[in-house]
Amino acid sequence: MLAAEFSMAAGFASTSSRVGRSLLGCLSNNLSSVLGTSQGIACCNLLLQQQRTFIQMRTVLKVVDNSGAKKVMCIQALKGKKGARLGDTIVASVKEAHPNGKVKKGKVVYGVVVRAAMQRGRCDGSEVKFDDNAVVLVDKQGQPIGTRVFGPVPHELRKKKHVKILTLAGHIA
Repeated sequence: MLAAEFSMAAGFASTSSRVGRSLLGCLSNNLSSVLGTSQGIACCNLLLQQQRTFIQMRTVLKVVDNSGAKKVMCIQALKGKKGARLGDTIVASVKEAHPNGKVKKGKVVYGVVVRAAMQRGRCDGSEVKFDDNAVVLVDKQGQPIGTRVFGPVPHELRKKKHVKILTLAGHIA
């Protein structure tokens, strides 16, 4: 059993080196050297199970604008079979909202994904990935409902024609 676990960890290390530098790859190498062979491999297997995926149906996302909603749940990812990535538009249901906001709980809204935990490669060979999944609420024409956007926003939104969100953002990553 130990040999099978080790081969899986070795396969993960080769995958992360092929894709590029990965936080999990570096962490797995450090864990195995610090904790010892069997404990390090067990921790690596735990990290392997927590792989990042697309934003798909029933994914709960954080709202990072001042539209009044706090959390939304994805109903459908527009344009894509597997799910939504950075810059894609989704249809979502508001699960938590501020009492005096523009958007109320239970309302069906459109949103643009501005932060995704799944990594995305850039043209220069680097990768961008965030700690959480976040969305900015927009209307049917694609104009933001809120007047401010909190936190970093990737510059890939410019290619997807969401320039208004970039102008409202405080920090462009």
